Amino acid sequence: MQEQINSQQPRPTLGWREWLSLPDLKIDAIKAKVDTGARTSALHAYFVEEFKKDGEAYVRFSIHPMQKDSTSSVSCEAKIIDTRQIKDSGGHEEQRILIATPVRVGEVEWLVEMTLTNRETMGFRMLLGRTAIENRYYVDPGRSYLSRPEPLLSLTSE
Repeated sequence: MQEQINSQQPRPTLGWREWLSLPDLKIDAIKAKVDTGARTSALHAYFVEEFKKDGEAYVRFSIHPMQKDSTSSVSCEAKIIDTRQIKDSGGHEEQRILIATPVRVGEVEWLVEMTLTNRETMGFRMLLGRTAIENRYYVDPGRSYLSRPEPLLSLTSE
């Protein structure tokens, strides 16, 4: 699944915000801030519950994938990779669960590590951090939605 990066081809450009999908989490569309100031990617999560599955640590959580919409919800499950102490943009430290899941930007899909945190009050439900896009994309901070137009959504509440 991890796509090989060809150093001979020019890198595509992303805008400062993009529509992405998280196929393994059953999220067809989520608006993400492409944040080169954030080292790690972050995903909105609430009702976070850790559990064991086949002797391995997993997490179950819910997400409101659309900004300003707390009625549409998706329930997700992922293997826990680690827990990390993360400092947010306000300088506050928080212990967060780290997962790895495929991210699709346009026609390209690759595995991205991301932390889970409650981003309900934030402008974006997801941050795509610089580690996820390093050596893969350029970012044009003056442009938006270069990978695909706004999707037609048909989310159902769970």
